[in-house]
Amino acid sequence: MKKIEKRAIMCLLLSVALIAGLCLLVYQDWQNGRDWAIYEGNRDVYADGDLAKGAVYDRKGELLMRNTKKGMKFNEDSSVRAACMHITGDKDNNISTGVNRAFLDRLIGYDFVNGIYSLNNKGEDIQLTLDSGLCAAAYDAMAGRKGTVGVYNYQTGEILCMVSCPTYDPENVPYEVADGTYINRFVHGTFAPGSTFKVLTTAAAIENGITDYTYTCYGSEDYGHGDYVTDVTPHYECDLTRALEVSCNCYYGKLSEKLGSSLIKEYVKKANLNSSYNIDGIETKKSTFDYPDGGVTLAWTGIGQWHDMVNPCAMMVFMGGIAGDGTAVSPSIILPGFVGETVDKIIPPEKIEMIDEDTAQKLKKMMHNNVEAHYGGEGYFPGISKRLCAKTGTAEVASQSQPNSWFVGFLDDSKNPYAFVVLVEEGGYGIDAAGSVANTVLQYLVD
Repeated sequence: MKKIEKRAIMCLLLSVALIAGLCLLVYQDWQNGRDWAIYEGNRDVYADGDLAKGAVYDRKGELLMRNTKKGMKFNEDSSVRAACMHITGDKDNNISTGVNRAFLDRLIGYDFVNGIYSLNNKGEDIQLTLDSGLCAAAYDAMAGRKGTVGVYNYQTGEILCMVSCPTYDPENVPYEVADGTYINRFVHGTFAPGSTFKVLTTAAAIENGITDYTYTCYGSEDYGHGDYVTDVTPHYECDLTRALEVSCNCYYGKLSEKLGSSLIKEYVKKANLNSSYNIDGIETKKSTFDYPDGGVTLAWTGIGQWHDMVNPCAMMVFMGGIAGDGTAVSPSIILPGFVGETVDKIIPPEKIEMIDEDTAQKLKKMMHNNVEAHYGGEGYFPGISKRLCAKTGTAEVASQSQPNSWFVGFLDDSKNPYAFVVLVEEGGYGIDAAGSVANTVLQYLVD
Protein backbone atom coordinates (compact mmCIF):
# COMPACT_ATOMS: atom_id res chain seq x y z
CA MET A 1 0.00 0.00 0.00
CA LYS A 2 2.80 2.39 0.87
CA LYS A 3 4.40 1.83 -2.57
CA ILE A 4 1.09 2.54 -4.28
CA GLU A 5 0.62 5.64 -2.13
CA LYS A 6 4.12 6.93 -2.99
CA ARG A 7 3.58 6.24 -6.68
CA ALA A 8 0.24 8.06 -6.58
CA ILE A 9 1.84 11.06 -4.90
CA MET A 10 4.63 11.02 -7.50
CA CYS A 11 2.10 10.86 -10.34
CA LEU A 12 0.19 13.73 -8.75
CA LEU A 13 3.35 15.84 -8.46
CA LEU A 14 4.27 15.06 -12.07
CA SER A 15 0.75 16.04 -13.16
CA VAL A 16 1.00 19.31 -11.24
CA ALA A 17 4.41 20.00 -12.78
CA LEU A 18 3.02 19.18 -16.24
CA ILE A 19 0.04 21.49 -15.80
CA ALA A 20 2.26 24.23 -14.39
CA GLY A 21 4.65 23.84 -17.32
CA LEU A 22 1.76 23.91 -19.77
CA CYS A 23 0.37 27.07 -18.16
CA LEU A 24 3.82 28.66 -18.32
CA LEU A 25 4.11 27.72 -22.01
CA VAL A 26 0.68 29.19 -22.79
CA TYR A 27 1.59 32.36 -20.88
CA GLN A 28 4.90 32.66 -22.72
CA ASP A 29 3.10 32.11 -26.01
CA TRP A 30 0.56 34.78 -25.10
CA GLN A 31 3.32 37.21 -24.11
CA ASN A 32 5.89 36.44 -26.80
CA GLY A 33 4.12 34.49 -29.54
CA ARG A 34 3.90 37.47 -31.88
CA ASP A 35 7.61 38.23 -31.48
CA TRP A 36 8.48 34.59 -32.16
CA ALA A 37 6.26 34.56 -35.25
CA ILE A 38 7.67 37.79 -36.75
CA TYR A 39 11.30 36.99 -35.94
CA GLU A 40 13.26 37.60 -39.14
CA GLY A 41 14.78 34.12 -38.97
CA ASN A 42 11.32 32.56 -39.40
CA ARG A 43 11.46 31.11 -42.92
CA ASP A 44 7.70 30.64 -43.00
CA VAL A 45 7.35 34.42 -42.88
CA TYR A 46 10.53 35.88 -44.39
CA ALA A 47 12.71 35.25 -47.42
CA ASP A 48 16.21 36.75 -47.36
CA GLY A 49 15.12 39.05 -44.52
CA ASP A 50 12.06 40.43 -46.37
CA LEU A 51 8.42 39.69 -45.55
CA ALA A 52 7.15 37.07 -47.98
CA LYS A 53 3.47 36.93 -47.03
CA GLY A 54 0.36 39.03 -47.56
CA ALA A 55 -0.98 41.51 -50.08
CA VAL A 56 -2.77 44.85 -49.93
CA TYR A 57 -5.52 46.08 -52.26
CA ASP A 58 -7.38 49.37 -52.65
CA ARG A 59 -11.15 49.74 -52.16
CA LYS A 60 -11.85 48.72 -55.77
CA GLY A 61 -9.75 45.57 -55.59
CA GLU A 62 -6.69 47.01 -57.35
CA LEU A 63 -3.46 45.40 -56.15
CA LEU A 64 -1.22 47.93 -54.44
CA MET A 65 1.50 45.59 -53.18
CA ARG A 66 2.15 41.89 -52.72
CA ASN A 67 4.92 40.32 -50.64
CA THR A 68 6.58 37.38 -52.36
CA LYS A 69 9.66 35.23 -51.81
CA LYS A 70 11.31 37.35 -54.50
CA GLY A 71 10.46 40.65 -52.84
CA MET A 72 7.67 43.25 -52.95
CA LYS A 73 5.58 43.51 -56.12
CA PHE A 74 3.70 46.75 -56.74
CA ASN A 75 0.90 48.12 -58.91
CA GLU A 76 1.69 48.47 -62.62
CA ASP A 77 1.05 52.24 -62.70
CA SER A 78 4.04 54.36 -61.65
CA SER A 79 1.83 57.23 -60.37
CA VAL A 80 -0.12 54.81 -58.18
CA ARG A 81 3.11 53.33 -56.86
CA ALA A 82 4.52 56.74 -55.94
CA ALA A 83 1.22 58.08 -54.59
CA CYS A 84 0.67 55.08 -52.31
CA MET A 85 4.25 54.48 -51.16
CA HIS A 86 3.59 55.87 -47.69
CA ILE A 87 1.07 53.09 -47.10
CA THR A 88 2.52 50.24 -49.21
CA GLY A 89 5.99 51.02 -47.89
CA ASP A 90 9.30 50.85 -49.73
CA LYS A 91 11.54 47.86 -50.36
CA ASP A 92 13.90 48.79 -47.51
CA ASN A 93 11.07 49.14 -44.97
CA ASN A 94 11.93 52.76 -44.11
CA ILE A 95 8.36 54.03 -43.70
CA SER A 96 6.65 53.49 -40.34
CA THR A 97 3.15 53.74 -41.86
CA GLY A 98 3.94 51.13 -44.54
CA VAL A 99 1.72 48.05 -44.26
CA ASN A 100 4.65 45.70 -43.65
CA ARG A 101 5.30 47.57 -40.41
CA ALA A 102 1.89 48.96 -39.47
CA PHE A 103 -0.20 45.87 -40.28
CA LEU A 104 2.37 43.10 -39.95
CA ASP A 105 0.20 40.82 -37.79
CA ARG A 106 -2.66 40.99 -40.26
CA LEU A 107 -0.49 40.35 -43.31
CA ILE A 108 1.12 37.22 -41.88
CA GLY A 109 -2.24 36.08 -40.47
CA TYR A 110 -1.03 35.87 -36.89
CA ASP A 111 -3.41 35.22 -34.01
CA PHE A 112 -2.93 33.74 -30.55
CA VAL A 113 -4.79 30.47 -31.23
CA ASN A 114 -3.43 29.54 -34.67
CA GLY A 115 -0.16 31.43 -34.78
CA ILE A 116 0.63 31.96 -38.49
CA TYR A 117 -0.91 28.69 -39.68
CA SER A 118 -3.03 28.81 -42.82
CA LEU A 119 -3.96 26.20 -45.43
CA ASN A 120 -2.18 27.95 -48.32
CA ASN A 121 0.62 29.52 -46.21
CA LYS A 122 0.28 32.79 -48.18
CA GLY A 123 -0.69 35.00 -45.28
CA GLU A 124 -3.69 37.32 -45.50
CA ASP A 125 -4.88 39.98 -47.92
CA ILE A 126 -5.85 43.45 -46.67
CA GLN A 127 -8.27 45.71 -48.49
CA LEU A 128 -7.81 49.39 -47.77
CA THR A 129 -10.33 52.22 -47.95
CA LEU A 130 -7.98 54.11 -50.32
CA ASP A 131 -8.89 54.78 -53.94
CA SER A 132 -5.61 54.31 -55.82
CA GLY A 133 -6.81 56.33 -58.83
CA LEU A 134 -7.73 59.25 -56.58
CA CYS A 135 -4.35 59.04 -54.84
CA ALA A 136 -2.60 59.07 -58.22
CA ALA A 137 -4.63 62.11 -59.32
CA ALA A 138 -3.65 63.93 -56.11
CA TYR A 139 0.00 62.98 -56.55
CA ASP A 140 0.05 64.23 -60.15
CA ALA A 141 -1.66 67.48 -59.10
CA MET A 142 1.04 68.11 -56.47
CA ALA A 143 3.49 68.24 -59.41
CA GLY A 144 6.59 67.43 -57.40
CA ARG A 145 5.91 69.93 -54.61
CA LYS A 146 6.16 69.04 -50.94
CA GLY A 147 3.00 68.65 -48.90
CA THR A 148 0.08 66.34 -48.37
CA VAL A 149 -3.45 65.60 -49.57
CA GLY A 150 -6.09 63.83 -47.50
CA VAL A 151 -9.74 63.02 -48.21
CA TYR A 152 -12.19 61.02 -46.12
CA ASN A 153 -15.86 60.16 -46.05
CA TYR A 154 -17.18 62.13 -43.09
CA GLN A 155 -20.15 59.77 -42.71
CA THR A 156 -18.19 56.50 -42.52
CA GLY A 157 -14.67 57.66 -41.57
CA GLU A 158 -13.08 55.87 -44.55
CA ILE A 159 -9.92 57.57 -45.86
CA LEU A 160 -10.02 57.62 -49.67
CA CYS A 161 -6.86 59.62 -50.28
CA MET A 162 -3.64 59.84 -48.29
CA VAL A 163 -0.73 61.25 -50.27
CA SER A 164 2.50 62.61 -48.84
CA CYS A 165 5.19 64.36 -50.88
CA PRO A 166 8.09 64.07 -51.52
CA THR A 167 7.76 60.45 -52.50
CA TYR A 168 9.09 58.20 -55.26
CA ASP A 169 8.27 55.13 -57.30
CA PRO A 170 9.39 52.20 -55.08
CA GLU A 171 10.18 50.17 -58.20
CA ASN A 172 12.66 52.86 -59.29
CA VAL A 173 14.49 54.20 -56.25
CA PRO A 174 16.25 57.50 -57.06
CA TYR A 175 19.99 57.78 -56.57
CA GLU A 176 19.44 60.53 -54.01
CA VAL A 177 16.28 60.54 -51.86
CA ALA A 178 14.93 63.98 -50.89
CA ASP A 179 14.94 64.94 -47.21
CA GLY A 180 11.69 64.04 -45.49
CA THR A 181 10.65 61.46 -48.07
CA TYR A 182 10.14 58.73 -45.48
CA ILE A 183 7.88 60.89 -43.28
CA ASN A 184 4.16 60.50 -43.87
CA ARG A 185 3.20 64.16 -43.61
CA PHE A 186 -0.52 63.44 -43.42
CA VAL A 187 -0.10 61.22 -40.37
CA HIS A 188 3.13 62.32 -38.68
CA GLY A 189 3.59 65.93 -39.79
CA THR A 190 2.56 69.14 -38.01
CA PHE A 191 2.50 72.53 -39.69
CA ALA A 192 1.45 76.10 -38.91
CA PRO A 193 -2.22 76.16 -39.98
CA GLY A 194 -2.36 79.80 -40.98
CA SER A 195 -5.85 81.12 -41.62
CA THR A 196 -7.47 77.67 -41.67
CA PHE A 197 -7.38 77.99 -37.87
CA LYS A 198 -9.75 80.98 -38.13
CA VAL A 199 -12.57 78.48 -38.63
CA LEU A 200 -12.02 77.25 -35.07
CA THR A 201 -11.75 80.82 -33.76
CA THR A 202 -15.03 81.58 -35.55
CA ALA A 203 -16.72 78.56 -33.93
CA ALA A 204 -15.64 79.81 -30.51
CA ALA A 205 -17.00 83.28 -31.27
CA ILE A 206 -20.39 81.91 -32.43
CA GLU A 207 -20.86 79.72 -29.37
CA ASN A 208 -19.86 82.50 -26.98
CA GLY A 209 -22.10 85.21 -28.37
CA ILE A 210 -19.48 87.32 -30.14
CA THR A 211 -21.16 87.30 -33.55
CA ASP A 212 -22.03 91.00 -33.81
CA TYR A 213 -18.47 92.27 -33.39
CA THR A 214 -17.38 94.65 -36.16
CA TYR A 215 -13.98 96.13 -36.86
CA THR A 216 -12.48 98.53 -39.40
CA CYS A 217 -9.27 97.14 -40.86
CA TYR A 218 -6.68 99.55 -42.26
CA GLY A 219 -4.13 96.81 -42.91
CA SER A 220 -2.27 97.01 -39.61
CA GLU A 221 -3.01 96.87 -35.89
CA ASP A 222 -0.45 98.25 -33.44
CA TYR A 223 -0.01 96.24 -30.22
CA GLY A 224 2.76 98.47 -28.87
CA HIS A 225 6.48 97.87 -28.39
CA GLY A 226 6.94 97.53 -32.14
CA ASP A 227 4.51 94.59 -32.40
CA TYR A 228 1.93 94.56 -35.17
CA VAL A 229 -0.69 92.32 -36.73
CA THR A 230 -0.80 93.03 -40.44
CA ASP A 231 -2.78 92.24 -43.57
CA VAL A 232 -1.59 92.39 -47.17
CA THR A 233 -4.31 94.98 -47.94
CA PRO A 234 -6.87 96.89 -45.82
CA HIS A 235 -10.27 95.20 -45.54
CA TYR A 236 -12.09 98.20 -44.03
CA GLU A 237 -15.47 97.44 -42.37
CA CYS A 238 -15.69 93.76 -41.35
CA ASP A 239 -18.23 91.69 -39.50
CA LEU A 240 -17.59 88.02 -38.68
CA THR A 241 -18.78 86.67 -42.04
CA ARG A 242 -16.79 89.14 -44.12
CA ALA A 243 -13.71 88.75 -41.89
CA LEU A 244 -13.70 84.99 -42.56
CA GLU A 245 -14.30 85.57 -46.27
CA VAL A 246 -11.37 87.96 -46.74
CA SER A 247 -9.36 86.29 -43.97
CA CYS A 248 -8.71 89.53 -42.10
CA ASN A 249 -5.81 89.08 -39.68
CA CYS A 250 -6.46 92.36 -37.87
CA TYR A 251 -10.08 91.39 -37.19
CA TYR A 252 -9.19 87.93 -35.92
CA GLY A 253 -6.38 89.31 -33.78
CA LYS A 254 -8.87 91.52 -31.94
CA LEU A 255 -11.45 88.72 -31.85
CA SER A 256 -8.87 86.44 -30.21
CA GLU A 257 -8.33 89.01 -27.47
CA LYS A 258 -12.08 89.09 -26.83
CA LEU A 259 -12.20 85.30 -26.59
CA GLY A 260 -9.09 84.96 -24.43
CA SER A 261 -6.57 82.15 -24.29
CA SER A 262 -8.69 79.85 -22.10
CA LEU A 263 -11.56 79.77 -24.59
CA ILE A 264 -9.23 79.16 -27.51
CA LYS A 265 -7.65 76.32 -25.57
CA GLU A 266 -11.10 74.89 -24.80
CA TYR A 267 -12.09 74.86 -28.48
CA VAL A 268 -8.80 73.32 -29.57
CA LYS A 269 -9.65 70.48 -27.20
CA LYS A 270 -13.26 70.26 -28.40
CA ALA A 271 -12.06 70.04 -32.00
CA ASN A 272 -9.75 67.20 -30.94
CA LEU A 273 -6.79 69.00 -32.53
CA ASN A 274 -4.53 68.28 -29.56
CA SER A 275 -5.31 64.54 -29.58
CA SER A 276 -3.98 61.64 -31.61
CA TYR A 277 -6.16 59.53 -33.91
CA ASN A 278 -5.66 55.77 -34.08
CA ILE A 279 -6.10 54.87 -37.76
CA ASP A 280 -6.46 51.09 -37.41
CA GLY A 281 -3.20 50.96 -35.47
CA ILE A 282 -1.43 53.95 -37.06
CA GLU A 283 -1.18 56.76 -34.51
CA THR A 284 -1.29 60.33 -35.81
CA LYS A 285 0.96 63.01 -34.36
CA LYS A 286 -0.69 65.43 -31.95
CA SER A 287 -1.07 69.08 -32.90
CA THR A 288 0.63 71.51 -30.50
CA PHE A 289 -0.25 75.02 -29.31
CA ASP A 290 0.77 77.71 -26.85
CA TYR A 291 -1.86 79.86 -25.19
CA PRO A 292 -0.44 83.31 -24.38
CA ASP A 293 -2.30 85.46 -21.86
CA GLY A 294 -2.77 88.38 -24.22
CA GLY A 295 -1.18 90.89 -26.56
CA VAL A 296 0.16 90.30 -30.01
CA THR A 297 1.11 86.66 -29.36
CA LEU A 298 -2.48 85.79 -28.40
CA ALA A 299 -3.67 87.66 -31.49
CA TRP A 300 -1.41 85.62 -33.78
CA THR A 301 -2.43 82.41 -32.00
CA GLY A 302 -6.10 82.97 -32.90
CA ILE A 303 -5.04 83.77 -36.46
CA GLY A 304 -3.23 80.42 -36.80
CA GLN A 305 0.38 81.52 -36.42
CA TRP A 306 2.62 82.05 -33.38
CA HIS A 307 3.35 78.51 -32.09
CA ASP A 308 0.28 76.80 -33.63
CA MET A 309 1.26 73.49 -35.26
CA VAL A 310 -1.55 71.34 -36.68
CA ASN A 311 -1.58 67.77 -37.92
CA PRO A 312 -3.22 67.61 -41.40
CA CYS A 313 -5.28 64.52 -40.54
CA ALA A 314 -6.67 66.24 -37.44
CA MET A 315 -7.60 69.31 -39.50
CA MET A 316 -9.37 67.10 -42.06
CA VAL A 317 -11.41 65.41 -39.31
CA PHE A 318 -12.34 68.82 -37.87
CA MET A 319 -13.69 69.76 -41.30
CA GLY A 320 -15.65 66.50 -41.24
CA GLY A 321 -17.04 67.50 -37.85
CA ILE A 322 -18.46 70.73 -39.28
CA ALA A 323 -19.88 68.83 -42.27
CA GLY A 324 -21.39 66.28 -39.87
CA ASP A 325 -23.42 68.94 -38.05
CA GLY A 326 -20.90 69.21 -35.25
CA THR A 327 -20.01 65.53 -34.85
CA ALA A 328 -16.92 64.02 -36.48
CA VAL A 329 -16.30 60.36 -37.33
CA SER A 330 -12.82 59.02 -36.52
CA PRO A 331 -10.78 58.02 -39.59
CA SER A 332 -10.07 54.46 -40.73
CA ILE A 333 -8.03 52.92 -43.53
CA ILE A 334 -8.89 49.20 -43.51
CA LEU A 335 -12.20 48.18 -45.07
CA PRO A 336 -14.37 46.21 -42.63
CA GLY A 337 -14.61 42.50 -43.30
CA PHE A 338 -11.10 41.86 -44.64
CA VAL A 339 -9.99 38.22 -44.73
CA GLY A 340 -9.67 36.80 -41.22
CA GLU A 341 -11.91 39.37 -39.51
CA THR A 342 -15.43 38.31 -38.63
CA VAL A 343 -18.31 40.76 -38.57
CA ASP A 344 -18.60 40.62 -34.78
CA LYS A 345 -15.00 41.90 -34.50
CA ILE A 346 -15.62 45.01 -36.60
CA ILE A 347 -15.53 48.04 -34.32
CA PRO A 348 -17.80 50.92 -35.41
CA PRO A 349 -15.99 54.24 -35.89
CA GLU A 350 -15.79 56.56 -32.91
CA LYS A 351 -17.93 59.67 -33.06
CA ILE A 352 -16.60 62.90 -31.55
CA GLU A 353 -18.82 65.85 -30.67
CA MET A 354 -16.90 69.00 -31.56
CA ILE A 355 -19.34 71.90 -31.83
CA ASP A 356 -23.07 72.53 -31.55
CA GLU A 357 -25.26 71.64 -34.54
CA ASP A 358 -26.41 75.27 -34.86
CA THR A 359 -22.76 76.42 -34.90
CA ALA A 360 -21.94 73.88 -37.62
CA GLN A 361 -24.83 75.13 -39.76
CA LYS A 362 -23.63 78.73 -39.43
CA LEU A 363 -20.05 77.74 -40.29
CA LYS A 364 -21.26 75.86 -43.38
CA LYS A 365 -22.97 79.00 -44.66
CA MET A 366 -19.93 81.14 -43.95
CA MET A 367 -17.49 78.69 -45.55
CA HIS A 368 -19.74 78.35 -48.60
CA ASN A 369 -19.84 82.13 -48.82
CA ASN A 370 -16.02 82.06 -48.95
CA VAL A 371 -16.20 79.90 -52.08
CA GLU A 372 -18.86 81.94 -53.87
CA ALA A 373 -17.75 85.45 -52.85
CA HIS A 374 -13.97 85.12 -52.70
CA TYR A 375 -12.57 81.88 -54.18
CA GLY A 376 -14.01 82.11 -57.68
CA GLY A 377 -17.17 80.07 -57.29
CA GLU A 378 -18.26 78.11 -60.36
CA GLY A 379 -15.46 79.60 -62.45
CA TYR A 380 -12.82 78.00 -60.25
CA PHE A 381 -14.73 74.95 -59.03
CA PRO A 382 -17.01 74.00 -61.94
CA GLY A 383 -19.87 71.71 -61.05
CA ILE A 384 -19.10 71.60 -57.33
CA SER A 385 -19.06 75.20 -56.07
CA LYS A 386 -22.72 75.09 -54.95
CA ARG A 387 -21.85 72.27 -52.52
CA LEU A 388 -18.34 73.35 -51.55
CA CYS A 389 -17.52 74.85 -48.13
CA ALA A 390 -13.87 75.79 -47.66
CA LYS A 391 -11.19 77.97 -46.12
CA THR A 392 -7.78 78.91 -47.44
CA GLY A 393 -4.69 79.31 -45.29
CA THR A 394 -1.39 81.07 -45.82
CA ALA A 395 1.12 80.05 -43.16
CA GLU A 396 4.33 82.00 -42.78
CA VAL A 397 7.40 79.91 -41.90
CA ALA A 398 10.56 81.80 -40.96
CA SER A 399 12.93 79.36 -42.69
CA GLN A 400 11.06 79.45 -46.03
CA SER A 401 11.12 81.97 -48.86
CA GLN A 402 7.42 81.36 -49.58
CA PRO A 403 4.56 80.60 -47.16
CA ASN A 404 2.75 77.28 -47.04
CA SER A 405 -0.57 77.13 -48.87
CA TRP A 406 -3.59 75.36 -47.31
CA PHE A 407 -7.06 74.59 -48.61
CA VAL A 408 -9.45 72.72 -46.30
CA GLY A 409 -13.15 72.01 -46.32
CA PHE A 410 -15.85 69.61 -47.42
CA LEU A 411 -18.68 68.97 -49.87
CA ASP A 412 -22.04 69.59 -48.18
CA ASP A 413 -23.57 66.77 -50.19
CA SER A 414 -25.08 63.52 -48.87
CA LYS A 415 -24.15 61.73 -52.12
CA ASN A 416 -20.55 62.94 -51.94
CA PRO A 417 -19.81 63.28 -48.21
CA TYR A 418 -16.12 64.14 -48.44
CA ALA A 419 -13.95 66.31 -46.21
CA PHE A 420 -10.45 67.20 -47.37
CA VAL A 421 -7.17 68.84 -46.50
CA VAL A 422 -4.53 70.05 -48.96
CA LEU A 423 -1.16 71.48 -47.91
CA VAL A 424 1.42 72.67 -50.45
CA GLU A 425 4.64 73.65 -48.72
CA GLU A 426 6.04 76.95 -50.02
CA GLY A 427 3.00 77.15 -52.29
CA GLY A 428 2.65 80.89 -51.82
CA TYR A 429 -0.32 83.11 -51.03
CA GLY A 430 -3.98 82.62 -51.76
CA ILE A 431 -5.89 79.81 -53.34
CA ASP A 432 -3.80 79.05 -56.42
CA ALA A 433 -1.55 76.24 -55.18
CA ALA A 434 -3.62 74.23 -52.68
CA GLY A 435 -6.97 75.22 -54.20
CA SER A 436 -6.07 73.88 -57.62
CA VAL A 437 -4.97 70.54 -56.13
CA ALA A 438 -8.22 70.34 -54.16
CA ASN A 439 -10.25 71.05 -57.29
CA THR A 440 -8.51 68.22 -59.17
CA VAL A 441 -9.18 65.81 -56.32
CA LEU A 442 -12.82 66.81 -55.85
CA GLN A 443 -13.57 66.68 -59.57
CA TYR A 444 -12.23 63.12 -59.65
CA LEU A 445 -14.46 62.19 -56.71
CA VAL A 446 -17.74 63.56 -58.05
CA ASP A 447 -17.15 62.49 -61.68
